[in-house]
Amino acid sequence: MKIVDLLKVESIDLKAQPKDKAAALEHLITLMESGGNLLDKDEYRACVLRREEEGSTGIGEGIAIPHAKTSAVKAPGLAAMLVKDGVDFDSLDGEPAKLFFLIAAPDTKDNVHLDVLSHLSMLLMNDNFRSELLNAGSAKDFLAVIDKYENEKFEDEEEEAPAAEPAKQRKVLAVTACPTGIAHTYMAAEALQEMAGKMGVAMKVETNGSGGVKNKLTAAEIEEAEGIIVAADKNVPVERFAGKPVIFVKVADGINKPKELIEEILSGNVSAYAGKGGSEATSDVADAEESLGRQIYKHLMNGVSHMLPFVIGGGILIALAFMFDMEFAGTAKFGSGTPLAAFFKNIGGLAFSMMMPILAGYIAMSIGERPALMLGIVGGFLAASGGSGFFGALFAGFIGGYLILALRKVFSVLPDSLEGLKPILLYPVIGLLLMGILMTYVINPPTAAFNQWLAGALASMSTTSKVLMGFVLGAMMSIDFGGPLNKAAYVFGTASLAAA
Repeated sequence: MKIVDLLKVESIDLKAQPKDKAAALEHLITLMESGGNLLDKDEYRACVLRREEEGSTGIGEGIAIPHAKTSAVKAPGLAAMLVKDGVDFDSLDGEPAKLFFLIAAPDTKDNVHLDVLSHLSMLLMNDNFRSELLNAGSAKDFLAVIDKYENEKFEDEEEEAPAAEPAKQRKVLAVTACPTGIAHTYMAAEALQEMAGKMGVAMKVETNGSGGVKNKLTAAEIEEAEGIIVAADKNVPVERFAGKPVIFVKVADGINKPKELIEEILSGNVSAYAGKGGSEATSDVADAEESLGRQIYKHLMNGVSHMLPFVIGGGILIALAFMFDMEFAGTAKFGSGTPLAAFFKNIGGLAFSMMMPILAGYIAMSIGERPALMLGIVGGFLAASGGSGFFGALFAGFIGGYLILALRKVFSVLPDSLEGLKPILLYPVIGLLLMGILMTYVINPPTAAFNQWLAGALASMSTTSKVLMGFVLGAMMSIDFGGPLNKAAYVFGTASLAAA
């Protein structure tokens, strides 16, 4: 499917004049609705805004590509907008955005929109392409420009693909990835490939997007390459690059500094990567160029993204158990009074009970790679059973990850002959022992006390200010999606109802 197949005339506005970012997004969403691609405009808007909260889709060079993949979309579609004077969109380069493409993707296994997006991202790196779009006189002219450049670029690539590379041409590899795996991944790939072509360097780029890994680097290609550029804002497999010069940078640098990166990797001054694990490699980038808050956020989001399926799946099954058991409402059997309700509640409850161990496990794994997964999961169980709950699980995740990093340094003095024992014996046994001590005697007591204090503070409000208590309870129930504040409010509320 081509770009012009997803972009309709009625979804293009070449004379838009939004006053700010919010107005620009709202106008784009309205254009998308005009193209008939949405089932639920409000839900789609919410998804687009949530994506913007994760990070601006203003990728620089006057371009913005907001997007959302959701069940509120009926069919893949694009909307486009030109703002002649530009509008502040919190872009990566701080410049106003003038050229907008909004992407709507249905929540299905079919990722055809990602192929179209990769084409669009590559084309947008062409100065002439952007210039002709900005000067298009009508929506039909706008579509004609896209069609012309898309045909030229990708037909040429198909024709040139079988051609052999020059024997003495220098070779560089790259990997690009961003947390959502949509726009920035492909923009960085295209920027690096385009600059490599201008410099006479052979380059292959592996993209790690939301549709999976594309253009995967082979062992033979890695062996032949002079070095590898990893432009990624999330963990990617890098153990395979052991012994090769590797540069680790943000995906934004792949978009904005392709020439500098290629020159650096070809300079011969880049040290060889030691190959000690994917997360350790990406942590090097974070330590050098990212704030502590950004590092914590990335690790936390890795845990949350793995936890959510357990919360959503388990929570919905538990809700169904109560829905199918209304005849026992108000009794002790409510939720498990019938065989069907009991089935739903047991399965849902089991999934829901895994929330904290999974959260802690994948936070730990994001920091310390696979050896930290077990420590995080056990720490999450200890938090759940020890009364420290959600907050305790967060502590367990970070403790498990950094414990493994510390143990790696401690055990680095051991002889090479013991290298194989580290992941199967030393890390699990010593790490588990330390995790147990820390969670049982250091983390659980004060965190459990805090949870109890929170419940007590709510109880005291019931006698002093019932209106304030209602406000606080409502805020707590809605603020953290089933987290510790939500649970404290729920337990207090149900206890109060029972007492009444």
